[in-house]
Amino acid sequence: MSTFHLFAFGIYPYIAIAVMFIGTWIRYDREQYTWKASSSQLLEKKWLRIGSIPFHVGIIGIFFGHFVGLLTPLGVWHFLGVTAEAKQILAIVAGGLFGLLCLFGLVVLTLRRLFHPRIRATGSAMDVVVLLLLLAQLLLGLSSIFISLGHLDGAVMMQLMHWAQSVFLLRGFSGAEAIANVSWIFKAHIILGMTIFLVFPFTRLVHMLSVPVKYLGRNYIVVRRRTRASM
Repeated sequence: MSTFHLFAFGIYPYIAIAVMFIGTWIRYDREQYTWKASSSQLLEKKWLRIGSIPFHVGIIGIFFGHFVGLLTPLGVWHFLGVTAEAKQILAIVAGGLFGLLCLFGLVVLTLRRLFHPRIRATGSAMDVVVLLLLLAQLLLGLSSIFISLGHLDGAVMMQLMHWAQSVFLLRGFSGAEAIANVSWIFKAHIILGMTIFLVFPFTRLVHMLSVPVKYLGRNYIVVRRRTRASM
């Protein structure tokens, strides 16, 4: 195992996750006025509507698919009667569907951000960087499906699960050793994913942590139209 491999998969994940948590905490504590999605809906609605819904549905499905698929202990899958082969096929099918849906939305949003004059003029360089990072990560993830089709026994999936759970449970370098022989596509996918975690606190992505739970119990706002008599 090379020094680069040890750093990329045994040390870098801890750096990225630490920066994400500490940086997000500091930004929420000190820069709350920047904690927003910075919606550009008022500037352009048509393409935002076309791209935003499939992107958000797709990325939410991908997120929870990765979270459940990688961090659920192997014993739980065995208890549920799900074999490694079945889990591999489920990951390919679900990941492919949500990935394509997300890709469509992300391409629309990226083109909108790059080529719509008003959106480009009011956006920031980091907005473009985030979209390109997500696009590259999504393309790597979809490309890994073709590699996965070549080993439906679930062996590589088990290696990736071991790596993810080792990082999550702070088990040191054992996870890096487990994925030493997997395809470069999976490795690039992991490194880019950790990089997205690293830049997370410095982007508009932080808005995903602000779930508007209070809105569920908030009183309705009554808006009355102005009539001729009131005018």
